[in-house]
Amino acid sequence: MTYSTDGFFDRYGGKYVAEVLRRPLDELEDAFRYYMQDADFLRELDIIRRDYIGRETPLYFAETATKLLGGAQIYIKLEGLANTGAHKINNAIGQCLLAKKMGKKRIIAETGAGQHGLATAAACAKLGLDCTIYMGEVDVRRQQPNVAAMELYGAKVHAVKSGSRTLKDAVNEAMRDWAAHPDSTHYVLGSALGPAPFPDIVREFQSVIGKEVKEQCRERGIDIGAMVACVGGGSNSIGFFAPFIDEKEPRLIGAEAGGIGPGIGENASRMTGNASREGIMQGYKSRFLLDEDGQALPTRSISAGLDYCGIGPQLAALGKSGRVEFTAIRDKEALDAVSFFAKNEGILFALESAHAGAAAMKIAREVPSDKAIIINMSGRGDKDVFITSPVFRPAEWLDFLHAEIERLEDKKDIHDARSMQG
Repeated sequence: MTYSTDGFFDRYGGKYVAEVLRRPLDELEDAFRYYMQDADFLRELDIIRRDYIGRETPLYFAETATKLLGGAQIYIKLEGLANTGAHKINNAIGQCLLAKKMGKKRIIAETGAGQHGLATAAACAKLGLDCTIYMGEVDVRRQQPNVAAMELYGAKVHAVKSGSRTLKDAVNEAMRDWAAHPDSTHYVLGSALGPAPFPDIVREFQSVIGKEVKEQCRERGIDIGAMVACVGGGSNSIGFFAPFIDEKEPRLIGAEAGGIGPGIGENASRMTGNASREGIMQGYKSRFLLDEDGQALPTRSISAGLDYCGIGPQLAALGKSGRVEFTAIRDKEALDAVSFFAKNEGILFALESAHAGAAAMKIAREVPSDKAIIINMSGRGDKDVFITSPVFRPAEWLDFLHAEIERLEDKKDIHDARSMQG
């Protein structure tokens, strides 16, 4: 495993934080290094992974997709079958267990698409920890199913109304909370970014994905030609790629949010195009979409989990070195991938994961037929019904919403709903 050197991956990474956060970060790093060598901790984590998360997740041969696309054999790592519906639970349960060993009783987290918030809320419910989730107001509106689930798990969800009201601003609010309550609180950062040691911690807990893929392919004699994952901040991709980073093969491909076009505010492409630059933000140095004054530029993506203005430092370094290739996938291409895999394989990709699916579809004929392309389906798409339904069936969805509004406005239904809540 490639760990950072003094918190840096080449020129990216670091720990650019206020003095008040240095002590909790140092404490966290010491605890992480200790417990990742502690047999009892690792045994407990393995049991939780098996019995609660449902690991290992399947590596599925997409036979029909393979025939239709031509070229490489298409395999899908079904992280969407993990408890809570996405890869995020791998990191959330690991960090929450670590925090509990450290004596922390309160957990905070940021979330964009809602999957990290959902996973953290579930992990806290499982381990008996208090949970507060920060989520941009824009994301709260477009990811209501996940918000409702977080609250069912007992979490308090704060809608962040500052800035662009998306993931970047949720991270800022969580950082402020942690700085104000470092002794009682642990911040479960959801992606492989932020100040050191978070990039190492998140990658380590997510590397279970890549380790399983490597072993599953070895057992089945699968020759991997390429591995493809979506990249927002980078937690699913870096965990998926981790066991292969120090090897020359296979190709490692990250699919960024190409949004609706190449212009400023039309996408969230940090490693493709020419809009990004090096900068320091939210405690670490990496590549960000920044203006000339170093302020974050607006981003856009149909997927709430990919519209972050920065990228994890290790992925930035791997992109700079050429070990990871990056491609920008437009919103329409992602939607087409959702439809393709749903209709031909019976698998409903999350919009984030569909970016990886779309990238695999584009390169299928570049990879020989005796080799495989492995797609990391980082999450399943039922969370996106409020986004995809207006696209795929707009008239029926509008009728449904009107009917629901009429039903909820009926005084009897409102009274019955309140009575059911107790």
